[in-house]
Amino acid sequence: MDKYFLWERFFTNLPKLAAKLPLTFQMVILSSIIGTLFALVIAGIRLKKIPVLSEVLRVFISFERGTPMLVQLLIVYFAFPMLLEWLFDWDTREWDRVTFVIITFVLNEGAFLSETFRASILAIPKLQREAALSCGLTSSQAFFRIVLPQAIRIAIPSWGMNFIGLFAQTSLVFMIGVIDILGLATAIGTSTGHALESYIIVAIFFVIINVALRLGLAKLERALDYAGSRKEKQGALA
Repeated sequence: MDKYFLWERFFTNLPKLAAKLPLTFQMVILSSIIGTLFALVIAGIRLKKIPVLSEVLRVFISFERGTPMLVQLLIVYFAFPMLLEWLFDWDTREWDRVTFVIITFVLNEGAFLSETFRASILAIPKLQREAALSCGLTSSQAFFRIVLPQAIRIAIPSWGMNFIGLFAQTSLVFMIGVIDILGLATAIGTSTGHALESYIIVAIFFVIINVALRLGLAKLERALDYAGSRKEKQGALA
């Protein structure tokens, strides 16, 4: 067993791999923030049923949801630069490869989350919006004050699962030469001939991140569950 796994190699590789965690968090957090905003735009366009654009987005969503993330990453990395050069004469050869990862993740998050947000908004009864309008609120005020807060509460669980899943998807980025935590683990294994310790460290990191995020999201869901909180208080008083 010692020849396959040594605690000495484990603790030697641990700080090296931990140093790559900020890059993983950077890719996930940036992609999630921009992807969420992009998803809201897509959801708004589809809810408004804007001609042509709405249908184009429907095809885009079908493509993003129906193809593996690795295929999307390779298309963005190899085809997107050619498209930019052809349309705008932009030279992307000096771009950081992480940029292509974030573009891929943003497009994917936008497609998946847009359907989540659209369904959440549609789940709010139209009578609430009509009641808000009858009380003198404008259409925008009714949406942002009445509809959106409730839709966010409905969308939080799905958004959270997407956010957690994005951490797992970062394991693909070394395919285009981005040396993240998994890429470094692979490089260490290739150079030393001992990969087991590094892969176990990566697995431990991802499990810890996953559990921490699930606990945080569960706490957020409870904080946003106004109706459930009121029922619990009423039950306690009774």
